[in-house]
Amino acid sequence: MTEQTKNTGTQDRPWEDMNSGVILAPIADSDLGSAAITPRGNFEAGSYASFTLVYTAGTFGIDDSGSLRVCFRFASDQGNPQFDDPKGANYCTVEASNGAVLQVRWDPKANVRPWDRTLWIKVVKGFLEKGDTITIRFGVTDHGGPGMRLQTFCEKSFEFRVLVDPIATFNFQTLPVQPEIAIVPGKPESYSAALPTLRRPGERFDLKIKGNDKWGNPSDKCSGTFHLEAEGAIEGLPATVEMTEGCFTTTVADLCATAPGRVSVAVKNAEGEVVARTNPLIVEQTELVHYWADMHGQSEETIGTGSARDYFAFARDKAWVDACGHQGNDFQITDEFWGELNRITAEFDEPGRFVAMPGYEWSGNTALGGDRNVFFPSEGRTIRRSSHALIEDRSTAHTDCTTAGKLFEAFHEHGEHDVVCYAHCGGRYADIAVAHDGRFEKSVEVHSSWGTFEWLLEDAFRLGYRVGVVCNSDGHKGRPGASYPGAGKFGAIGGLTCFNTEELSRAALLDCMRKRRHYGTTGGDGGRMVIRLGARFEGEGALYHDDPLIMDSTPNLTHEASMGDIVHLPQGGMELSVSVDTNSPILRVDIFNGLDLVETVRPYAENDLGSRIRLHWEGAEYRGRFREVIWDGTARLTGNAVERAVPVNFLNRDKTLDHVSGTELAWKALTTGNFGGADIHLAERDAGSLAVETPLVSTEVEIARIGCEDMVFDASGELPRFLKLTRLPDTNPHTSFSFSRKIGLKPEGDNPIFIRVEQEDGTRAWTSPIYVYR
Repeated sequence: MTEQTKNTGTQDRPWEDMNSGVILAPIADSDLGSAAITPRGNFEAGSYASFTLVYTAGTFGIDDSGSLRVCFRFASDQGNPQFDDPKGANYCTVEASNGAVLQVRWDPKANVRPWDRTLWIKVVKGFLEKGDTITIRFGVTDHGGPGMRLQTFCEKSFEFRVLVDPIATFNFQTLPVQPEIAIVPGKPESYSAALPTLRRPGERFDLKIKGNDKWGNPSDKCSGTFHLEAEGAIEGLPATVEMTEGCFTTTVADLCATAPGRVSVAVKNAEGEVVARTNPLIVEQTELVHYWADMHGQSEETIGTGSARDYFAFARDKAWVDACGHQGNDFQITDEFWGELNRITAEFDEPGRFVAMPGYEWSGNTALGGDRNVFFPSEGRTIRRSSHALIEDRSTAHTDCTTAGKLFEAFHEHGEHDVVCYAHCGGRYADIAVAHDGRFEKSVEVHSSWGTFEWLLEDAFRLGYRVGVVCNSDGHKGRPGASYPGAGKFGAIGGLTCFNTEELSRAALLDCMRKRRHYGTTGGDGGRMVIRLGARFEGEGALYHDDPLIMDSTPNLTHEASMGDIVHLPQGGMELSVSVDTNSPILRVDIFNGLDLVETVRPYAENDLGSRIRLHWEGAEYRGRFREVIWDGTARLTGNAVERAVPVNFLNRDKTLDHVSGTELAWKALTTGNFGGADIHLAERDAGSLAVETPLVSTEVEIARIGCEDMVFDASGELPRFLKLTRLPDTNPHTSFSFSRKIGLKPEGDNPIFIRVEQEDGTRAWTSPIYVYR
């Protein structure tokens, strides 16, 4: 491996003919030429800027039909260069110093991942000799354009990665020194604060506070005195806290709550305005407490951003998760990087403070089983890849498992029964009908920054599998635990999983994974909600942690169960108990028995409803990569007026909700299995009608007909896609909600009983099911 690739952990395959696959001799670095960029330095994430990149030809120049590529990472969401509108954003010009004619095009998939976003410059008339230059101006402002919009997330070394084919052989080679800048956070636009969510009386805990720029990046530009007000009694909480510029987070340590109950903290600025409110912390005598995790994401050594070391440091220090896993695509993880990644997880793992879990993403094509997360209890384990697609050294190819079924077989044959796997949906989606092994695969991932995938859980129910529910980020932007969509086509915040366990250690988390004692949320400030799900049985049941259909398992006799448990109940009924505490009002709790919606329970009644209408759109096009659904549309009122409109899950800043007039709204929105919408506050409660137009659904309804129950307008295809209207209370004070319900059980087979929680802020959560069978 030459110097041009060894520091990136990626394989541009600089001396491989991309058409024939023949490995060619590399050209000496001095013969390739050089590139430099101005200006250099620090630039604010998501801002507009202008750059001039000059490539100077080396010994060979560039021959007629030779090419230059300037490549950017897959994960980058910067503006795409365009060549047609001088007054527009991202306008770009390219010219050769000697007048050679150049052909220029932008292609988001014209180079080997992760450097696939490509500005391709081809010499089509003439040639370059040594010392001639090609000058590329990114974000030209000469004609009134704003410049080039930079990516919305931070990166210490953002490269304009230059590859050259000087001899016109289609043999692109990477320059030894790359032009680069630094992308840094902007000033804080919002603030976040967090506590643990479930602790025992007298246990010590910390309060964490940070500022976020407009794109969700933790900001080091926070300063000032902030006032702290507790709901409930918190010992050691100061009246104020000082935030200092240069620090990304502020910690108030060694707090304590001795009395059982609910506590939280409001953070106020100097003017007395609440700028952040923590999640609730429930204090009670309990065997199991909560630890929050994002177990799935990647760094720059595969297809993400920032180093693996920075990745774990962000999760621990800026996202405040208790545990994190690195899940790089296996076909990009060299043996050298696998060794380095194991050294990093060993370094960061600190029981009681932070768990760094070793593992990787088995990244087989969907036809071979699709993506799986693999977690190990210790370092030094064998990585069984799906392929060596981007790894030149094939000395370990004999350990490859080319299908998910072979992966599970290898774990069994080699006695690796301590491995835990998840099925997930990213670029490639897991097809659990092709392969699933409940001895290892314990859960399915129903939400990530790619969207929401309830269909994966539904597949498991149809196939009779007993799995838990997790949510993670699968983030590529270097922000595990706090992964925001930024710009581009991502429209979801990365999810979080809450583990119910006695302590914070690898062994405890893996035990929790095997027992499915966890729930997942769609993340964000509202994502750290407290959910408790339990069952009581009239008769005596046999409780299993391992699925007795596939594993030898000794049961415990019980009259109770909690999320993740498998219970054989020969006779008698079941009562479900539910408790939810959040920092955002609760809209609904949906109770499911497998595929069937049993009941929707709301904390308010019909007579609490007001003049607020929630317009909701949701869905995905299909299971694969290009799943986004465009919901750009309008809402028009006749015989009524809009007093105000509040966006819901407009998480991508490129997507907007506009109050066009007193009677009309317009928006740009997309979903990838998740949902968005708007709360429309009407001038009159029941007057007039509402007409909604979107590319998929158009409808007109009388306002008076909209009530507590959903009015659904379906446009389902391969997957659900729909629009719905619901009436809400004008104000909803319910951030705590508890209830119990008798659950009718099917006389035969599984009853996977679980809940889905939806909050007013657009956050959702799913519990792992309690599996009750006759």
